[in-house]
Amino acid sequence: MIPTVVWGTGNVGRAAIRAVEAHPALALAAVLVHDPGKVGRDAGALAGLDRSLGVAATDDIDAVLAARPRAVVYAASGDIRPDEALADVARAVRGGAVVVTPALYPLYDHRGAPPEFRDPVLAAVAEGGGSLFVSGVDPGWGNDVLPLLVSGLGSTVDVVRCQEIFDYSTYEQEDSVRHLIGMGHPMEYEPLMLAPSVPTMVWGGQIRLMARALGVELDEIRETLERRPLDTTVTTRTMGVFEAGTQGAVRFEVQGIVRGEPRIVIEHVTRIHPSCAPDWPTPPDGAGAHRVVIEGRPHIEVTVEATDEGENRSAGGNATAVGRLVNAVDWLVDAKPGLYDALDVPLRPAVGRLGRNRP
Repeated sequence: MIPTVVWGTGNVGRAAIRAVEAHPALALAAVLVHDPGKVGRDAGALAGLDRSLGVAATDDIDAVLAARPRAVVYAASGDIRPDEALADVARAVRGGAVVVTPALYPLYDHRGAPPEFRDPVLAAVAEGGGSLFVSGVDPGWGNDVLPLLVSGLGSTVDVVRCQEIFDYSTYEQEDSVRHLIGMGHPMEYEPLMLAPSVPTMVWGGQIRLMARALGVELDEIRETLERRPLDTTVTTRTMGVFEAGTQGAVRFEVQGIVRGEPRIVIEHVTRIHPSCAPDWPTPPDGAGAHRVVIEGRPHIEVTVEATDEGENRSAGGNATAVGRLVNAVDWLVDAKPGLYDALDVPLRPAVGRLGRNRP
């Protein structure tokens, strides 16, 4: 069994605890938390499980890393603390751990990453012999391995389009939804996540990754953005009231331009209520989905719907993204130390888990 630490217990961390507990090759060794109110609580309770896992959450990073865990699932946010997240990850890698995380956007495609992100990790690998694999929660597989797989089913391919289409009213991350994305703010408010160049910073690596796999050179990466106000005031279950006239929907694209045309596209369509921007793409059931569209011959569309924590679509998306990361841990443990991306790490079957429930 591979001793594995889960670092963070938010939307991603809860799913990570469940995924580690379910994996037959992994053993949950520790859970690291930042909130003093979570210290001492059992990991099973923090993960929403109906049983105790016998692992109490701790905020003692030094003690956990001193035990030299073989693997770390770094689930703490890097949205507004990228430097701290990078330092945490490099520290774990330097200690010899295999680390998987969605927190470091620039390392989705580490070959094109800025030296200030890539170099500290490579130095940590050289010093401690650990490894790092970064994949997104948007989810990563929806913007790399799935579209690349589906593209291979066509005779001709004109455009590869990856879509995330979601109603954010069920998403339990108010700071991100309101302030980073701007839902509920006046239309003149400029959300950080939608500022020029930020979408490319976040998703550009996946565009470059797909271009490399498809054997094409990018002219450039472009961005498009549309925003719509709410026509009426709405009340959500998890985040309260969003007033009429404030931002209620966002649609943007990060486009990989090949020979002057957008050929590789990552598109996000998000709403705080289904009534806003009804003419934009909608998920099959109104809640949320991820879709890959291959424009060519034949025209191919693959829609993935996932639910977790009840019928929560956003939690389901997080859970599949976490599954991609956690299920890579034992492969990475057997691989050479290094910095890996989605083209390096295979998408693997659920070996040993079919019909098997962990006690």
